Amino acid sequence: MPARVTVDVIPDIRSMACELVARSSRRLRHLRYCDLRIEVGEGKGAVAENGMDKFSGEDYGFSFGVRVIAGEKVAAAGYFGQQLGAADLPRLSRLWRAGIDHAYQRALANAQAKALAIERLGPLAEALYSTELAPIEVCQDTVPAQYQIDPRSVPLEEMVHYVGETSKGVQAVGQQVMFNHVGASTSLNRQLFCSSEGANIDQSWAISQGVCFLVAQGQEAAQEHYDYVGHQRGWETVTQGVDEEHIQRPDLRSFSLELARSTVALANSRPLKATDKDVVVVTDPHYNALLVHEIVGHPTEADRALKFETGYAGRSWLLKDLTENQLGKRVGSELLSAFTDATLSGFGHYLYDDEGTPAKRVVHIDRGIFSGFMNSRQTAALLGAEPNGSYKAIDASLVPLIRMSNTVFAPGDRDPQEIIREVDHGYYVVGHRIPSIAESRENFRITAMKVYEIRQGELGEMFRDGGLMSDSRDYFLSVDAVGNDFRMLPIPNCGKGVPMQTKRMSNGGPTLRGRAKLSGTR
Repeated sequence: MPARVTVDVIPDIRSMACELVARSSRRLRHLRYCDLRIEVGEGKGAVAENGMDKFSGEDYGFSFGVRVIAGEKVAAAGYFGQQLGAADLPRLSRLWRAGIDHAYQRALANAQAKALAIERLGPLAEALYSTELAPIEVCQDTVPAQYQIDPRSVPLEEMVHYVGETSKGVQAVGQQVMFNHVGASTSLNRQLFCSSEGANIDQSWAISQGVCFLVAQGQEAAQEHYDYVGHQRGWETVTQGVDEEHIQRPDLRSFSLELARSTVALANSRPLKATDKDVVVVTDPHYNALLVHEIVGHPTEADRALKFETGYAGRSWLLKDLTENQLGKRVGSELLSAFTDATLSGFGHYLYDDEGTPAKRVVHIDRGIFSGFMNSRQTAALLGAEPNGSYKAIDASLVPLIRMSNTVFAPGDRDPQEIIREVDHGYYVVGHRIPSIAESRENFRITAMKVYEIRQGELGEMFRDGGLMSDSRDYFLSVDAVGNDFRMLPIPNCGKGVPMQTKRMSNGGPTLRGRAKLSGTR
C-alpha cells in the first residue's frame, strides 16, 4: 500500500466514480440529482523568521464530497463529506457509496420536514420551497495544470534556503526592522467531478505563493505590513515572479525587500489627518483590489444577497428583497464597471465550478448600472437567472459556497499619470491594509498602506495610518476618471462560511479618481 496518495490516482478512479454516481441515481427512489467531488492535493512549504528557519514540511490531502437532491413531493438537498488517507484506497467504492447513501437519507429527511412544515404552517411556510437546479450544459473535460516548475519537483531544502536568505535580506534593510516573517508554498491539486446528469470533469491546477510580514519601528510609531505574491503556476511564481498581461509581480525576494524599505519609510512618516469633508482621491490598483472585493465582490454573491448567510456574515446593499433591489439601477458613474471572470488567468482561475457549471464573465456593474450576481444553480433558479459558475469549496469534503474568483473593476482609457496631473489638490492612495465595512457593505472605511498628498498635479509628502471613508454608492457615483493600468493582485485569505473556508482569488482594477473623506488622526 502506498504511503501517500498522489494526483495521479484520479485517472485510475475516474470511471469507477462516475459509474457509481450513475448507478446510485437508478437505485435510490425519489433521487432527483447526485454529484460526487474527489480531490487530491500535494504541497510543501517553508517559513523563516528574522533570518532563522521556523518551519518546513510537505503533505497531501485526499477527500470527497457528495450532494444529493431527493424527495417525493418536495425536494431538498443532503450533503456528506470526508477526509481520506492512503489506507482508504482499497475501499474507495464502499466509502463513496456510503457517503451517497448518507447524503440521500439527509435529503429525504430535509424534504419530509419541508413538506410537513408547508402542510402545517400554510402561508407562514412561504419561504420554504422545493430545491431545484437551473439547467446547465453538461460537460466532459480534462483541464491540465499550468506550470514551468512542477511543485512536486522542488526540493524542500531549496525552499528552506530561499525563504531563509530572503528573511536575512529583509533583516539587513536596517535596524528599524524589528521583526520579519517570510513564507512560501507550492502545490499541485486535482479534482474529479461526476454527476447523475452525466458530467465528468477532471481539473488540475498548480498554486504557488509567498508572503512577507514585517514590523518596523520609527521614532513616533511602529508600522506592521504584509503582502503576497502568488499565482496559479509552479515554483517559478516565487523565484522568478509573474509577468503577464494583467499580472506583474516580482520574485518574493525582491518583493520582500521593497516592502521592508517602504515600511521603514512609513514608520518615519507623519500620520495622515482625517477630513470632515470629501476630498479628491486617486486610488491605485492595489487599493482598489480590496475595495472591489468588499464593496462589489461579497455583496454580489447571491447566497449573501438572498440572506442565506445573514446570521454570521451580513447582507448586501444591492438587494433588500426580490422586489426592492438595485438591479437595473444606477449605483455608480458611467465610467465605472465591474465584473467577475474565473476564465481569466489569475489566482481565482478555473473553467468549471464545483457543480460542473462552465465559468463565464459575470458583469456586476455595467457603466454604472447594477446588472447581476454571482450564483449557483440553486440560487440561479430562485432568481430566474442563468447559472454562471460561481459555486466553489476549498476542499471536496466541504459544502460549496458562492465565491469570488477574479473580481475586478474594469479598465478605462486614461493614462494614470494624467489622472494625477489633473488634480490641483488631493491625495494618492496606495495599497490596501485593513477594511471596516458596514453590515450590508453600504459604506466602508478601508485603510491604505500609504497616502501621498497631491499638489498641482505632483505627488508630495507621504503619510501613514490613513485611508478612505465613504458611502459606497456615493463614492462610485463620484468616479470621474478610470485608468488604463488594469492589474489583478492575489488575495489568498478570503474567509467565508461556517466552518470557515479560506479561498484564494484575484482582485484589482485600474487607477480610479473620485471623492471621499480621509480617515486618520484628529
